[in-house]
Amino acid sequence: MEGIRVPERSSPTLESNPVASLSRSGSRHELFNHDDTKILYDILDYDVADRIFEELKSEIQWNEMLHCGGSVPRLIAVQGEVAEDGSQPIYRHPTDQQLSLSPFSPTVELIRQKVETAMGHKVNHVLLQYYRDGLDCISEHSDKTLDISPQTFIGNYSLGAQRTMVFRTKTSNGSRHVYRVPLPHNSLCRMGPITNKYWLHGIRPDKRASGIKSIEESAFNGGRISLTFRLIGTFLDSSGEKIWGQGATAKKRSDARFIKYEDTQEAERMIQAFKRENSDCNFDWQATYGNGFDSLHIFR
Repeated sequence: MEGIRVPERSSPTLESNPVASLSRSGSRHELFNHDDTKILYDILDYDVADRIFEELKSEIQWNEMLHCGGSVPRLIAVQGEVAEDGSQPIYRHPTDQQLSLSPFSPTVELIRQKVETAMGHKVNHVLLQYYRDGLDCISEHSDKTLDISPQTFIGNYSLGAQRTMVFRTKTSNGSRHVYRVPLPHNSLCRMGPITNKYWLHGIRPDKRASGIKSIEESAFNGGRISLTFRLIGTFLDSSGEKIWGQGATAKKRSDARFIKYEDTQEAERMIQAFKRENSDCNFDWQATYGNGFDSLHIFR
């Protein structure tokens, strides 16, 4: 098995001269030099992490995800905490159709417990992504906070080949700054809400020949699995037909409403809201998301 016992922990690099900083309420926070966003290492014992990479690759039912009619360049799965009554969290983001959620598998549950300790709060949802080789990637974006509980971290746990996360300031934030942050095997990128508000993040294709990549970048035959854990505040009932919570129009379970499958106007408003969050560092959550949306899919 192509595991790595001690990864090279490359430092984040800044691709612009000014110090990249984020500000809110008059305070200044330097990215990766404060408590909002950190890279944490050695989340699991290394023999466990090596084994789990292979287990997840084979045991997860990986799916294609469609966006604007085309397949994204990676494979996807969704797991989460299913309550005794069958209700489950729903995390909406730009995709033609939301993938169905499965309960946490034993392997993912083991990782979840470690991630919760590192993040300091509970998580109830995970998006798993399998980057099959260096060409698989994810475009720059901010995580959509419609359904994410406020003031919580987003935890991206990495298994397999080291890839580089690119952080870039949004267009409305003056001159743009870029950080390149290596994500080694068995590490956790714990991203806070300030970083997500002011910065985009993504993983670009790596088209370099394997012979010039580092040992860490070539490990596990170049494959990487990421598990993005979140605490979600919006829920579906056991039938999957009703929705309530933070990102829905009904905030309480007793007021849950039927999902709007045919309301294309609401779906369009939701996707436009997602686009605003991607581009505006002064994004107003309450004004944009506060009334809630009862649509699940962008296209159907």
